[in-house]
Amino acid sequence: MSPTERGTAATRIQETTPGAGGTRAWTARLVVLGIVLSALNLRPAITSLGALLEEVRDGLGMSGGVAGLLTSVPPLCFAVFGVTAPRLARRFGPAAVVCAGMAAITAGLLIRPFVGNTAGFLAASALALMGIAVSNVLMPVIVKRWFPDRVGSMTGLYSMALALGTSAAAAVTVPLTDALGGGWQSGLAVWAALAAAAVLPWLPLVRDRSTAAERREPARGAERQQAPLRITRSRTAWALAVFFGLQATAAYITMGWMPQIFRDAGVSAGTAGVLLAVTMVMGVPLAFVIPRVATRLPHQGPIVLVLGACGLAGYAGLYLAPASGAWAWALLLGVSNCAFPLALTMVGMRAHSGPGVAQLSAFAQSTGYLISIPGPLLVGVLYQQSGGWGLPLALMAALMVPQMVVGFLAGRDRTVEDEAAR
Repeated sequence: MSPTERGTAATRIQETTPGAGGTRAWTARLVVLGIVLSALNLRPAITSLGALLEEVRDGLGMSGGVAGLLTSVPPLCFAVFGVTAPRLARRFGPAAVVCAGMAAITAGLLIRPFVGNTAGFLAASALALMGIAVSNVLMPVIVKRWFPDRVGSMTGLYSMALALGTSAAAAVTVPLTDALGGGWQSGLAVWAALAAAAVLPWLPLVRDRSTAAERREPARGAERQQAPLRITRSRTAWALAVFFGLQATAAYITMGWMPQIFRDAGVSAGTAGVLLAVTMVMGVPLAFVIPRVATRLPHQGPIVLVLGACGLAGYAGLYLAPASGAWAWALLLGVSNCAFPLALTMVGMRAHSGPGVAQLSAFAQSTGYLISIPGPLLVGVLYQQSGGWGLPLALMAALMVPQMVVGFLAGRDRTVEDEAAR
C-alpha cells in the first residue's frame, strides 16, 4: 500500500467509523502493519512443526498415534476456540483480542520446545493454536471495521501474508535449525520472535483512547443487532461454512499427502518437497489478486467454479501421469487452494455490519474446521487399505464437486442479516 493510499484509508476511517474523529493517519498505518504481522503468524506454529516432526517425536518419545493426533489438533482448536472470538471481541474489542492472541502464540511457541514431555508440548501447542484461532476469526472483522470500502484489497494483503508465513516456515525451519546448532528446540522456538513482533502494533491501538471509544460504541450497537440475528437460519451462512470446510479439507490433504503421491510415483523426496513448496507459494500472489477481483463482482460463484476446475484437473493429472506432469499438477492444485482467501473475502461481503461479520466468521470457520478434520485421516485409511492412490484421489475429486456447488451458492449477492431476520 502506497503512502497516498494509506492516507486515503485514514481519511475513510475518520468518515466511516463512529467516534473516530480523532483518528490519525498513523492509526491506519498501525492497523495495516498489525494485520500483516498477525497474518504472517497464523500458520508457522503448524508448518514449522511439520518440518521437524520426526525429530520432535524422537526427542519426546512420542508414539505414532500421538503424532497423528498432533497433526489433527490445529483444525480442532480452530473450531473450538474460534467460537469464543465474537464474545471476546464484544467485551474487549477486536484489536485487544488479536493482541492477546499474538501474545498467546508467542508464549506457546516459546514454551513448547522446552517442556520436556508430550503432555506439556501438546498443552503449549494448544495455547498457540488458541491465539491463532481467535485471530483467524477476527481478521475479517478488523478489515471490515477499519477498511469498510477496501475489503478486497485488505483481505488480499493479509491472505498473501498468511500464505507467505505458511510457506516460509515450511521452507526455512530446517535450515534455521541447522544454523542454530541442530537442536529442534531452537528451530521451533525461533518463531516466537516473529509472534512477539506482531504484538507491538496492536498495543497503541488497545491503549489509544480514541480507538477504545471507537470500539465501545459499536459494541453497544452490536449487542442490539446481534439479539435477533440467528446465524443458523441463514442458508448463505451454511453454504459458506460448508465451502470453508471442504476447501480446508482439500488444503490439509494436499499439504499432508501430495509429497507422498509424488514419491510413490518415483519422484525423489527432495523434488517432492519442492513441488509442495510450489503449490504453497502459488497462494502468495493469487491470495492478493483473487479477493480484489471478487469484490468487483456481484457474484463470486464463477471464481469458485474456476478454482474447482483447476483442482479437478490437478487430481486427474495426479492419477493419470503423476510424475511426468508433476509441475503442472502442483501449479493447478496451488491455484485451487486459493479458495481459502476467496472464502475469507466472502465472509466480509456476506454481512452488513461488523458484529454480523464476527458472527459469520466464527460460524463459518468453526463449523468448517470441524468438517475438515476427517478428510486427511480418511485419505490415509484408503491409501493403506487399497495400497494405491486411485481411491484417495477419487475421494478428493468427489469432494471438489460439492465444494463448487456450495461455493457458488455462498457467492450470491445477499447478506446473512437479511436471511436470519426472515
